Amino acid sequence: MALVCNGSGGQSFGAFIPGGLTIELKGDSNDYFGKGLSGGKLIVYPDKKSRFKAEENIIIGNVALYGATSGKAFINGIAGERFCVRNSGATAVVEGVGEHGCEYMTGGKVVILGSTGKNFAAGMSGGVAYVLDEHHHLYKRLNKELVECTELSEQKDIDELKALITEHVEATGSEKGKRILSDFDAYLPKFKKIIPHDYRIITEAIEAGKQNGLDEDSAKIEAFYQLIRSR
Repeated sequence: MALVCNGSGGQSFGAFIPGGLTIELKGDSNDYFGKGLSGGKLIVYPDKKSRFKAEENIIIGNVALYGATSGKAFINGIAGERFCVRNSGATAVVEGVGEHGCEYMTGGKVVILGSTGKNFAAGMSGGVAYVLDEHHHLYKRLNKELVECTELSEQKDIDELKALITEHVEATGSEKGKRILSDFDAYLPKFKKIIPHDYRIITEAIEAGKQNGLDEDSAKIEAFYQLIRSR
């Protein structure tokens, strides 16, 4: 089922929507956009008659995707503060965020095609963020207590990033996304992968266990014990 809306979405627009439902918003939205997203898909972009550049303007408010558990969101524009706070499983693409982005995130994936505010990834214990760091500001804005910041070197990460940007462009018509895809090899070194230390260790251990013939649950149990033994 798909709904197409026009204008300004109020507080908590698209909150808790389940799988099988897509809401497309031509306009902008207030705080708590997509709160508790539970499997559905949210798409937001400016009206085509707008004269401003989406990638340079805030299009959704603060605390978007708070507590999201699954689903996807594609945002053609910048989000306010605390984007994806406590996200535990949703996937999102956005073109910039305010302060405290990905705060206390425990799962899911976030692609940011622009700059972040300060204190990015504070308390982030799970999930992955891919950030376009064109101006080399990210390291100074990153809360490094629990996470590491690296270039994208593994093919699976590169493929995932490109696929998500492609999906973002198809959903929103993003001009910035189109530019990145048209010269992807040049943009790739500008992206940084943000991942919590323990999350990386345990996901790598799970993958190794599965390659050694363990089923998903057994691989997770073995990975947990490997993490405990390493301390």
